Amino acid sequence: MTRPADRRPDADDPFPAQFARTRRFSLGVPHRFTVSPDGTRVLFLRGTSGSDPVNRLWLYENGTERLLADPLAPDLAETGPPQETPARPARPGETSSGVVAYATDASMSVAAFTLAGTLRLVPVRGGPPRLLPTAGPAVDPRPSPDGSLIAYVCGGALRTVRSDGTGDRALAEPEGEHITYGLSDHVSRESVGRARGHWWSPSGDALLVARVDTSRVRRRYLTDPAHPERPPRALPYPAAGTPNADVSLYVVRLSGERVRVRLPAAAGTGHPEGAWTDRAFEYVVAAGWDERGPLVTVQSRDQRSVYVLEVDPETGATTTVHRAHDPAWVALRPGTPLRLPTGALVVPARPGGDTQGLAIGAVRTPPGLQVREVLGAADGRVYFTGGDEPTEIHVWSYRPGDAGPVRVSGVPGVHTAAVGGPVVVLDSRTPDGQTVTVLRSGAEVGRIAVLAEEPVVTPRPLALSLGRRELRSRLYLPSWHRPGDGPLPVLLSPYAGHGMQVVLRARAWWTAVAQWFAEQGFAVLVTDGRGTPGRGEAWEKSVHGDRLTAVLDDQIDALRAVAAARPEQLDTGRVAVRGWSFAGYLAAAAVLRHPEVFHAAVAGAAPADRLLYDTHWEERFLGHPDVLPENYARNSLLDEAASLRRPLMLVHGLADDNVTVAHTLRLSAALLAAGRPHTVLPLPGAGHRIGGRAAGGLLLLERDFLRRSLGV
Repeated sequence: MTRPADRRPDADDPFPAQFARTRRFSLGVPHRFTVSPDGTRVLFLRGTSGSDPVNRLWLYENGTERLLADPLAPDLAETGPPQETPARPARPGETSSGVVAYATDASMSVAAFTLAGTLRLVPVRGGPPRLLPTAGPAVDPRPSPDGSLIAYVCGGALRTVRSDGTGDRALAEPEGEHITYGLSDHVSRESVGRARGHWWSPSGDALLVARVDTSRVRRRYLTDPAHPERPPRALPYPAAGTPNADVSLYVVRLSGERVRVRLPAAAGTGHPEGAWTDRAFEYVVAAGWDERGPLVTVQSRDQRSVYVLEVDPETGATTTVHRAHDPAWVALRPGTPLRLPTGALVVPARPGGDTQGLAIGAVRTPPGLQVREVLGAADGRVYFTGGDEPTEIHVWSYRPGDAGPVRVSGVPGVHTAAVGGPVVVLDSRTPDGQTVTVLRSGAEVGRIAVLAEEPVVTPRPLALSLGRRELRSRLYLPSWHRPGDGPLPVLLSPYAGHGMQVVLRARAWWTAVAQWFAEQGFAVLVTDGRGTPGRGEAWEKSVHGDRLTAVLDDQIDALRAVAAARPEQLDTGRVAVRGWSFAGYLAAAAVLRHPEVFHAAVAGAAPADRLLYDTHWEERFLGHPDVLPENYARNSLLDEAASLRRPLMLVHGLADDNVTVAHTLRLSAALLAAGRPHTVLPLPGAGHRIGGRAAGGLLLLERDFLRRSLGV
C-alpha cells in the first residue's frame, strides 16, 4: 500500500523536534504537590511553559499562583561555594533542571531545596529564598517539624543547620569510605521505591536514620567512551545473586545519643518455602515516624515475607504488628503501611479472590476494587487510587465507619491526588489531556495551570479487548487511511513489563508517539498482557520464573485477534516490534523466538542478560541464580543469538546506569559470533531516558529502519 504523495510526511515533520523540545511533553506540567495540613496552601513544581526546562517552586493559595523560587533569578543563580552537583539520593524521574525536589516543615511554613549543591530555604508565606551555609554540597534537605532546623546529607554524614544559617554540625558521620548516613541505597531507590534515608520525629528532637554500608557490594565502573579523558565512575551495584548493601536504622537524637533499631534478623513461622528460600530481612522497604513512634517495614531476601514493625525510640526494640507472606513474592503497595491517628494500620490485603485490596484497620476494601497506591490520610479520610477496570485509575476515599469507599474522581481517565485537611488536589489525565483541579470538601474551588504543549499529532486510539484473556489493547491507524487503501504494515509498540501500563484511558507521550508512527504508514498495536498491573495478583505473578513466554504469547494473541477482525487494515506479512527497556528486551526476544510472526525489531536499552540486573528486581521473578540457574538461562537472550533471521536494531545509551550498555554489547557480541547481521546504535552521553535532540532523531532513525526492513 502506498499513500498519496501529498500526505507523506517530509523532512519538515515537526513532531520529532517537538517531542525532543518538550522532553516527552513533560515540561510545563505541575507536579510534586504538597498540601498544607489545613488545606489552605499547595506547593508544586513547574516551569513557565511547555518548552521551559527549568523547574520553579510555586504556591497556590486563595485561587491564585505565586512564584516562590526561580532558579534563574539573580539571587538564586549566584550559587554559593559548593559548585559541584552531588549525586541525588533518588532517581526522581525528572526531565528538567532547577528545583527538582523540596521538603517542608509540618505546617508548610518553609520549604527547603538545593541548587548545585547549595542549600536554600524559602518562607512559604512570603520573602525571598535564603542561602544557608553548609559543610559542603548538600543532598536531600528536610526541615524539622517546627522549621527551626534543616537536616541534610553532606559527604555521607547526616548534619543539621539552624534555619537562620547558624550551628551547622554533624549528627552521624560515616566510619569508612563505603558508609553513608541519611541516604537510601541503590536497591531501595531503584527497585523498592524508598527514596528517603532520614525522618524527623514529630517533636523534632530526633531522627530515624538509615546507615548504608556498601563495602560488600560489587562495583561497576561507568565511563563515557566519547570522553576518554574523564575517569570512570564507580557505582556499587548489587547484581542478582550478589551481596546487597547492609542497611541498618538508628534513632539519632539532637543531644548526640544514638540507639540502634533492633530489626529482626529473619522471617519466622509462616514463611513460604521454595526451591530457593532466604528468610533474612535484607530489605528495609518503608520507614517513617508519626505521633505513635517510628514504623518500619522489612522484607526477606526472597521477598516472600514482609513484617511491619513498631519501634521503641528509647530502646530500639521492635514489635511486629503485621505480617504478610506469599509463595511468589509479597507485592509492595506504594504508600503502605500507613498508620492512622487511632493506631489502625492501612496495609495491603486480599479482600476476596485475586483482588489487590487494602485493610484499613478491621475493614477491607470490596472484592474487585484493585488498589494501586495509598495517597495519605486527611480530614479523617484515607485516600487511595484504584479501580475495577484496568485501563482506568481513580481516586477513592474512605472514612472509618462508612459503608464503603467513595470515588472522588469523576470522568474516565487516570487520576491521582495530594491531600491536606479538606482539600484534594486532583491530577487527572484523560484522552483529552491533563487538568489539575483543587477540591475543597468535594467541590471545585480552582485549578492549577497545565502549561504543556499540545502534540502536533492527535492520538486516535481504538479501544480493544482481544482474545480469551480480554487483553486490553489500543490500535492506532493513520488519519489519512481510507477503506480500499489496502492493509498496512503492523508495528507493535508495547511496554508489557511488570509495574507499568501503557494501555490506559488517558493521553500520554507514548500515545502521541504511537499515533506519529501510525501517520508514517503503520497500523500500531499496543497491548498490556500478563505481568502488567491492574488485573490482580495472579495476572501480575503469572511471569514468576519466566519473564518472556506468557508475555510474548499475549502479544501474538492480540496481533492475531485484531488481524482476524480487520484483515483489510493489517498486513500480518509485515510485522515489526519496537520498545525500550523491558519492551526492548521483548522486541529482541520477539524476532529471536518468533521470526514466523515478527519480521523486524528495534530494541532499545534491552536487559538481554538478566544476571546483570539488580537483586530485588530480578530475584523477585527468577530467584537466586546460584540455586535456579535454569531460570536465568531461560530468560537470557545471549544463547539465542544464532536464531536471528530478521533485521534487528540495538540501541543503547552509553551512560545508562540502570540497564548498563553491557547488555547490548554482550548480545551484539553473541550475534556477531553466530554470524548474524544486525545494527547497533550507541548513544554517547545518554542514560536510560533519552533526552535532548537525540530523542527526536531516534524516532526518525527507528522509522527509517522499520520502513526499510518491512519494504514500506
